[in-house]
Amino acid sequence: MITQSIICHDGETKKADSDFVVQETPIALVYNGISHAVMMATPTDLKEFAVGFTLTEGIVGSPEDIYDTEIVVHDTNVEIKLTLSQQSFSQLKTQRRAMLGRTGCGVCGIENIELLDLNPDPINHPLEKLSVSTTTIERASKQLLQHQFLTAKTGGAHAAAWCHHDGEVLKAFEDVGRHNALDKLIGYLALNEIEISQGFVFMSSRGSYELVRKVARMNIALLATISAPTSLAIEIAKKAKVALICFCRNNRFIEY
Repeated sequence: MITQSIICHDGETKKADSDFVVQETPIALVYNGISHAVMMATPTDLKEFAVGFTLTEGIVGSPEDIYDTEIVVHDTNVEIKLTLSQQSFSQLKTQRRAMLGRTGCGVCGIENIELLDLNPDPINHPLEKLSVSTTTIERASKQLLQHQFLTAKTGGAHAAAWCHHDGEVLKAFEDVGRHNALDKLIGYLALNEIEISQGFVFMSSRGSYELVRKVARMNIALLATISAPTSLAIEIAKKAKVALICFCRNNRFIEY
């Protein structure tokens, strides 16, 4: 978050003032010395972001395959240098993506359509073990607002929250990109060995394809979002047996 000088216009009057603006910074992910992706993201919680991205993009199978993480901050960008196991790095080299990530897109620049992962494996603990009610969603919806510090100041960030099965928000991360916020959250869950069968992800965004794909890869049973889903998100959720609920406002939601 940075402070920006502004001029407020109101009818025929104008006034000099200042405002808070959410940061958007190029963040390069470098694996074993080779640059793999540049994502436009908010430069906070960078270790969690790097670990989460590496897991949800299928670059490694588990956090144990990430041996080291080094964050190098430059004037206008950030490099995150990760050391992977030899097996993971060998697999990465066979599936190289030359990708420039953008704020609203998690698959920009992908080289081969097969890499979209449109047929994910079903998760192994579907929703039957997770009780979700309007009371649960109402609690999560109200508590999420209390964790959206960047949004309160700037109005320009998305939030991804980890909720207990009763709707209590346990941890939340914010970013200018919704998929980046989710990667930060998943990185946190992995680094802290959080038991994912007891909770769900709640997002302050629409339910898009890349969000469903990421939670499916991490074997998370439920994705809840404040706004609408896309058709592809619904399709992927059905294939992966991920429960997808959207338009989560107060004590109402729509199940797809």
